[in-house]
Amino acid sequence: MHAKRRGPGRNLPAAIAVGAGLGGVLLCTLFLLPQAFPVLVAAVMVLAVLELTRALAQGGLEVPPVPLLVGVIGMAVSTVVFDTEGLLVATAVAVCVLILWRVSESMGLTALRDVAGGVFCLAWVAFLGCFTLLLFNLEQGPMLVLLAVLGSVGNDIGGYVAGVLFGSHPMAPGISPKKSWEGFAGSLIMGVAAVTTVGLLALDLPWWIGVLLGVVLVIVSTSGDLSESLLKRDLGIKDMGHLLPGHGGVLDRVDSILIAAPTTYIMLEVLLP
Repeated sequence: MHAKRRGPGRNLPAAIAVGAGLGGVLLCTLFLLPQAFPVLVAAVMVLAVLELTRALAQGGLEVPPVPLLVGVIGMAVSTVVFDTEGLLVATAVAVCVLILWRVSESMGLTALRDVAGGVFCLAWVAFLGCFTLLLFNLEQGPMLVLLAVLGSVGNDIGGYVAGVLFGSHPMAPGISPKKSWEGFAGSLIMGVAAVTTVGLLALDLPWWIGVLLGVVLVIVSTSGDLSESLLKRDLGIKDMGHLLPGHGGVLDRVDSILIAAPTTYIMLEVLLP
């Protein structure tokens, strides 16, 4: 049985205005004031971690925010200064500090669950998010970051438009009822077009790398969206936050970028000589 075609489902004018504003901030920090880009990334990760800790609290996990936030900032600074090695060392230190902080308060199964939740926050938001800084550190870094973001944004916009206009076959109704196969097709078209165009015109990448990267970014971005939807369903919440009208929380906006950035970094390292 076909699913009913869905409507917009959100405040579209607010979503467009907020999306345009966020895009403007990103472009300014990438190309006009690049010194501010690491600060922007760190601020976004801090807000996303705060949202995630509050969401996990709905599931009974009391993740200590102080060591997490210190760890996020330390990981961002270490990545900017020492690149990949700095990220790995800072992540290990952040996990150790989190464990010591939590077990100093109490021991037992509850503490173990809270530590696991904290490590999840660091791994999902901070570790993956720092790959935007690793991309930024590369030659033509600002354009590489834009490439990863466009793959994710193209996935969202293409999927939303195609889903609203044509969506009738649900992709994963038990996780995200609004996602449809028609929307996924729209995501592929727009995501691949955006990544291939930027790759050809701005980065001089072979067309096939742009197409391959675009397809993979759409797949992993969709997986990131579905993973967050599953987490929110398990926690019994609709959005991670309410900071961004029409989008939900910061984490709702960057969930797919958190997967797209490391995917872009790894694929370019493998595909380019």
